[in-house]
Amino acid sequence: MGEQKRKEASKPHFIFGKKNYKFMFIGLAVIALGYILMSGGGSDDPNIFNPEIFSWIRIRLAPTLVLIGFGIQIYAILLNPDKK
Repeated sequence: MGEQKRKEASKPHFIFGKKNYKFMFIGLAVIALGYILMSGGGSDDPNIFNPEIFSWIRIRLAPTLVLIGFGIQIYAILLNPDKK
């Protein structure tokens, strides 16, 4: 009887469930997409100005995606995996 309890106690127990990890990967993908959209827009020659750096994708959309991704990450951490 005591050995069976010891085996049950030694089983690996993950803090997060499958649902939590799914939301974490979705959040990471949204954050990565935001940073990818933020990159670029520069010029190879520093004497030439490229107005592409001020596009609405880099100024509005990309930072919003990063913040939404961080929100998804917080939700994934706080999500109770045992709740049905």
